[in-house]
Order: sequence, then C-alpha cells, then structure tokens
Amino acid sequence: MTTLVSYLTPLPLIAVLRGIAPEEADAVGDALADAGFRVLEVPLNSPRAFDSIRRLAERHGERCLIGAGTVLDVADVARVRDAGGRIVVMPHADLAVVREAKRLGMVCCPGVATPTEAFAALAAGADGLARSVALCESFDRAERDVRKARAAMLIAGFAIHRIRLRSQASPRVKS
Repeated sequence: MTTLVSYLTPLPLIAVLRGIAPEEADAVGDALADAGFRVLEVPLNSPRAFDSIRRLAERHGERCLIGAGTVLDVADVARVRDAGGRIVVMPHADLAVVREAKRLGMVCCPGVATPTEAFAALAAGADGLARSVALCESFDRAERDVRKARAAMLIAGFAIHRIRLRSQASPRVKS
C-alpha cells in the first residue's frame, strides 16, 4: 500500500473539490492531476459525491489518491471504497470511522482539536491528522509532542483569506 506521505511528497496539498458535480469531475480532475496534485477529495456534502468519486477514481486512480471528505458516518466509509475511493478525511475524530477505514485498507485523516484526540486517532490507525486554522496557534506547541510520539502528516484546512493574516501574525512564517 502506498502511503499518504508518498502522494503528498510531489505537492504537499490536498485538492478539496467542494460542491463539484459529477459532470465537472473529469475536467477538474484532469487539470488538478496535470498541475501536480496527487490527492483529490470530494466532500460528501457535494452533489452526488459518490458519482464524482467514481469518475475521478476511474480516470485518475492510478496516479492519484482519490476519496471523500466530510465523512461523518461509519457506513459511508464502505460506500467511498465501493466508489473507488481510497482516502477518508473527516472534520472530527470519530474512532469508529478511523477503524473502519483501516479495516477496509483505506487511508484515513480524522480532524483533531486537542492532543488527546490526536493520540487517540493515531492509536486507532490514522494516517494523518486534519486541524483547522482556528486551532493552529494553540495547537502548535502540543503538535511537537504528537510528532515525537509518531510521525504524522498534519493537514491544515484553511480559507485563502486567512493565509495572509496568519503569516503576518507568526514570525515563523515568511510572506
């Protein structure tokens, strides 16, 4: 099984195709894959998300890790896999979802808000951790402890208008 890190090494970003319709999946997937993206996520609250995942997996599954975001229910994990998806990203740390994804041989990145959630998710088999920008400042110190315990990709969800604010607020980030 190829790891999440191997897909993120060429371009360490996940393309989140929020709101995409299946009819748009081929063209959008082509453009993103040609631009170097290797992880494509269709949030399950998108229209006909499983159809979009299926189309992307059929067309780009050989070179990209395709899957779903906003996975809130354990039953949806198998539906993502059946559509050809191989990654599950979620906004919360539901350990039942993590365990089901791992049981099905999928990559899983739960959302975490605390070091306690991060350690529990890693113990359940999480391949990466997602966190929101709102938590970045308070989470930074604790993140070092999580990384010492076990290396994990930390995926930061962000809104583009927040990037400049964060880079101005943190002396560690260069604009």
